[in-house]
Parts: sequence; structure tokens; C-alpha cells
Amino acid sequence: MAKKTVRKSKVSLNRDVVLRTAIQFANQHGIESLSMRKLAELLGVEAMSLYNHVSNKDAILDGIVDIVAGEIELPTLAGDWKSSMRRRAMSAHEVLMRYPWATMLIVSRPNVGPAMLRYVDATIGCLVQAGFSYAMADHAWNAIDSYVYGFTLQKLNFPFQPEEYAQVAETFLPQIPADEYPYLNGMSQQVISGRHDGLHDLQLGLDLILDGLLRMRGPQ
Repeated sequence: MAKKTVRKSKVSLNRDVVLRTAIQFANQHGIESLSMRKLAELLGVEAMSLYNHVSNKDAILDGIVDIVAGEIELPTLAGDWKSSMRRRAMSAHEVLMRYPWATMLIVSRPNVGPAMLRYVDATIGCLVQAGFSYAMADHAWNAIDSYVYGFTLQKLNFPFQPEEYAQVAETFLPQIPADEYPYLNGMSQQVISGRHDGLHDLQLGLDLILDGLLRMRGPQ
């Protein structure tokens, strides 16, 4: 059997090149397909060469998550905390939509890279400076992030496109008769008729959470 030939690398290999190539691979093929061997092939090197820059696949996953976190807008410590946290949340959603594999890595791994630590520290700082206790700041940013991550995952994985909503609602309407499911049927009728587009707004949920947090914080 002929020995497999690995093409000569055309790039100067370093940790940043390895991580950004891993991001490129994950964007194209999914994070589940990423391996040291496939990454080495993409870079045109032997797999063992990667270990000079990253210790293992887990180190790659930690590194690429940190690069993604570094693209999210940090909340500021001065000014209106609600506006700052709203911009942070919207930025996080936009960034995570660019990297469809990143949300699950963020919620399933102990991410402690420098960019992620700065992101979390700035978030806690924004809330503490706004008058929240450390305990309430912890509850607040986790409530916001749970919503943002859930909204993002649903948008990435929802099986239908917005332009299909009316047709899908009409298709499923016989399974939700009005005498058994009156309100679900009524909402479906709204989508079918075009009176409701069925689209969900990240901003609306954020406002509900932020307004609730403001009431919990109390007067300053």
C-alpha cells in the first residue's frame, strides 16, 4: 500500500494559525468532525506537528471558544447598565450565529480562556456597578445568557424557515382542532392568515428580563 503523502505546509505554523484553521474547519464541516488528523491534513502537516502548539483536541476546543468570546462586545462599567447589557446580549447572539457550533461548547465546557474571563468579569462589573449585589449579579447574567443561548440554539436548529411558517401551520392545523386546543388553533389561524408572522424577537425577551431585573434591584 502506498504511503499517504501529506502536502507541504504553506503557512508558518503557530497556535493562532492552528486555532483559526480549526474554526474554519468547524464552520465548514461541524465541530463533531474536527480531529487532530483532519486539522493536520488541512494545514498540510503531520498530525504530530500540531502537538508543538496545542496539547490535544480539548485545548483546541478551549482555544477556539475563547476566540469566539473575544468577538463579543464587552459591557461597559459606566453609563446605562440596561443598554450595555442589551448590547452585550445582542452582540453575543450575532457572534454565535456566525459560529453555529460555538454555543454548545460554551454551555458544556469550563471555559476559562483570557477572552472569556474578561467577558465574564466585565459583565459582573457592569451589574455590580449598577447596584446589584454579587449574588444578584450572578443570577442576572446567567438569566440573560440562558435566554440568549436558548434563543440562538432554537434559531439555529428550528426545522422551518420563516417563509414556510404559514404553510406549515396550515398543514398541522387538522392535528390541533379548535375544540381541543382552542388557543393553539387560534394562534395557528393568525399565522395562516398573515395577521401574525410567527417570528420571535430577541429584543422583546431581553427587555422582559432586564425590566424584571431592574425591579428586583430596587431603587438606588
